[in-house]
Amino acid sequence: MSLAKPVMRGPLGKRLRFHLPIAFALSLMAAAAFKFGVTEPRKRAYADFYKNYDATKEFNNMREAGIFESVRPTGK
Repeated sequence: MSLAKPVMRGPLGKRLRFHLPIAFALSLMAAAAFKFGVTEPRKRAYADFYKNYDATKEFNNMREAGIFESVRPTGK
């Protein structure tokens, strides 16, 4: 009774030929999901916020609230 000889040549290459395309496809799907699920909505939200944002008005509101120590509120 003899044991079968173990395969010593090529098992890594055989596994890589199977697993490498799968890993590549999964990484592309993850990148696309992140781009369209996170990045694009975030860019749209920033664009919508800054469409109507008035920096001067915001500064005056913060100045009137007393947030800035170096700027005194104007007397109204």
